[in-house]
Amino acid sequence: MSRFWCEHAFLPGGLIAGVRLTVDDTGRFALVGQGDRQDGDSILRGVTMPGFANTHSHAFHRALRGRTHDNGGTFWTWRERMYHVAAQLNPDNYLALARATYAEMALAGITTVGEFHYVHHQPGGTPYADPNEMGKALQQAAAEAGIGITLLDTCYLAGGLGKDGHTPLNDEQLRFGDGDVAAWGKRVADLHHTDGFRVGTAMHSVRAVPFEQLKEASAVAREVCDAPFSIDPLHVHVSEQPAENQACLGFYGRTPVRLLADAGLLDGNLSAVHATHLTDDDIRLLGEAGAWASFCPTTERDLADGIGPAKALRDNGVRISLGSDQHAVIDLIEDARAVEMHERLVSNERGRFTPAQLLGMATEHAGIGWADTGRLESGLRADFVTVGLDSVRTAGSDPAQIMLSATAADVHTVVRAGETIVSEGRHRLGDIGALLNEAIAPLWEDK
Repeated sequence: MSRFWCEHAFLPGGLIAGVRLTVDDTGRFALVGQGDRQDGDSILRGVTMPGFANTHSHAFHRALRGRTHDNGGTFWTWRERMYHVAAQLNPDNYLALARATYAEMALAGITTVGEFHYVHHQPGGTPYADPNEMGKALQQAAAEAGIGITLLDTCYLAGGLGKDGHTPLNDEQLRFGDGDVAAWGKRVADLHHTDGFRVGTAMHSVRAVPFEQLKEASAVAREVCDAPFSIDPLHVHVSEQPAENQACLGFYGRTPVRLLADAGLLDGNLSAVHATHLTDDDIRLLGEAGAWASFCPTTERDLADGIGPAKALRDNGVRISLGSDQHAVIDLIEDARAVEMHERLVSNERGRFTPAQLLGMATEHAGIGWADTGRLESGLRADFVTVGLDSVRTAGSDPAQIMLSATAADVHTVVRAGETIVSEGRHRLGDIGALLNEAIAPLWEDK
């Protein structure tokens, strides 16, 4: 048994002062409740809350931070530098980069990541001897960084979509593709769930998977992901850019959301990633299906994507989670705050979401298949994070409003499955900045 005493903690019923957490030897909460500090308790000063869930990540994009701002441009010009990094990845350097990136996530209070994984094969498209070698490198990286992972193995079949239909994969994209849905499904079926590793599926986008293949994917995704949890996660980039909507309307005569619905993919398993440029009908369809929306506000603002309709989605029954996507920022407190601040900008109203609702978005694990965590509650996995109340950012804050004042820099303790990963603001792997520099610098030596 491990025992912790929390100065303040967010329990399912709200913020409580003086909370004791007891963790059993399986890494789950044995007891959670208000109580006095006792001898032997580890003392957690500040505000303790469930571990954060990063529901949308491309680990290799971390190498792009601070490298794409010199010439302005658009999402589409940013993508060229992304391809530059993707072309250089191999199982060894991907492991090093992902391990450091996931450790940075842990420092920010993230205890589980949904990795939207599409760099499957060697440059040119030839599979590795083990066709899942790159995915297994990500699995190993998460284990060494101390966080859980849902590998959202991504189907990527076409290079794009124009008025005349889908285009072939270009040279940079060949390593992403499996040829068709059946071949993709066969490869994914060889991945298996473990205690810290779960498998979900993804369609890259309606640009990258033609409609007939989307219809096949509805059945294949469920077959290959017979998951031992509440849902079979299926994630799709949806309406991130107006150009995607225009292309889909131009060729299919339907929005991306309507196309997914017609393909049989729109249900409670689906997470619409970004969900930025939606029609009223799109919002209604997502809500009626009980779908999720994975918002990535710090990425969406970095790429000038736009502001998604978070309040309208939530009001229509869509569940909202958060992701750091391309990792321009890894700070889910900031992403949660950005959801509220973006709503303020477009509505001219404050308080569109309560602090508790923002915390709920940051700790929403179920959309990536981890319904057994995300709350400080007996029987659930003991994943939690403590944020200090004594920094220059948080001093004087009402603990109940910590999501509106803290940043990732205020995280001082992170525990996953009862194991301490971050203590006194330091990750167990040591100097994560140095690890990131070692992993990233070689990827830009020829630029």
